[in-house]
Amino acid sequence: MRRITDDERRARLGVRHALAGQGAADVVDAARAVVGLHGTDPASTFLAALARTPGAGTADLERALYDDRTLVRVLAMRRTVFAVPRDDVGTVIAAAGIDVGRQQRVQLGKMLVDSGVTDDPGPWIDRAEDAALTAMDGAGEITSTELAKADPLLGTRIEIAPGTKYATSASVASRILTVMSAEGKLVRTRPRGGWTSTQFRWATLDGWVGDIVLPDAGTASSELARLWLASYGPATIDDLQWWTGWTKTRTKASLATLDTVDVDLDGAPGLLLADDAEPVTAPEPWVALLPALDPSAMGWKHRDFCLGPHRSLLYDVNGNAGPTVWADGRIVGGWAQRDDGEVVVRLLDDVGTEASARIDERAAALTAMLGDVRLKARARGWTPVERELRA
Repeated sequence: MRRITDDERRARLGVRHALAGQGAADVVDAARAVVGLHGTDPASTFLAALARTPGAGTADLERALYDDRTLVRVLAMRRTVFAVPRDDVGTVIAAAGIDVGRQQRVQLGKMLVDSGVTDDPGPWIDRAEDAALTAMDGAGEITSTELAKADPLLGTRIEIAPGTKYATSASVASRILTVMSAEGKLVRTRPRGGWTSTQFRWATLDGWVGDIVLPDAGTASSELARLWLASYGPATIDDLQWWTGWTKTRTKASLATLDTVDVDLDGAPGLLLADDAEPVTAPEPWVALLPALDPSAMGWKHRDFCLGPHRSLLYDVNGNAGPTVWADGRIVGGWAQRDDGEVVVRLLDDVGTEASARIDERAAALTAMLGDVRLKARARGWTPVERELRA
């Protein structure tokens, strides 16, 4: 059995994730390099793409998302939004989104019952879906607020997390959008504001990007496992299970359809695609400033080979990555944007004079690129390093 050292895994990460060498040819290739760009925080989508695509700007990603529509936002793995290449949309939805949609449908039904709206939530949700699709057909693109006003069913208020400190209420429209987007019926389109805005318009998936064929779940799961292993391998079965949100049984079944080889990850059992088993030579030295929730920082359950001892300083209490500084496949520090717009860095490892200087250059370039934009901790908490730097 071939042994793959942490050094080789870091070399693979730099090359596969378009962080070393010439980077990605365009923003779609940047997304393809990591299967999909994390999109629950839209700023992360843009910063992750630009970190991998030399010479690209926010306009390039906006063009791919809203004009060419070669990247599409989908709700899938771990109930997380990802911007994925159009060719992979059907695979991602069928392999992971459908499961999320099923879970969200059950949760919505419980909210309807608990809120006293209906004792028979299934048919009620079906009618609300029909109303949503009718409103979509008439409007093309529509906001959640507009959808709630389009039909009394969609404007119905429901209680969320009653009896807890997070208790609030929301329209059925906001929850039905979550269900239908996970199931591949609807999709997030243009935001109402700038590139960091979370206030999206919505459209039907087919109306936005054309006919999308959903493969059967088994075929889709095998293909998603292959895509992930090509980008994140070598890795453990646990890593794939965590990333997809699948059961262990489904994870093993999906991998069993692939031609893989067993490898030794410094004492832990790992897998590689059989056609990707040749050793990878370390690329030229590289550095990167990656955004919070970046795919490279969130790609594995077991991250010690690239994270080292820095988890408590660079991830929030729920395991969400904050902004990270990378050197040659290692996370060596964190960064934050202060209220005056300056991007500042804290290094946790000694990376040497040359790498440190390149990191400072990246921080200055990111400060200039962000301009008047101010980043927020969305879908996560501030990390200890961020709090320290922002103070």
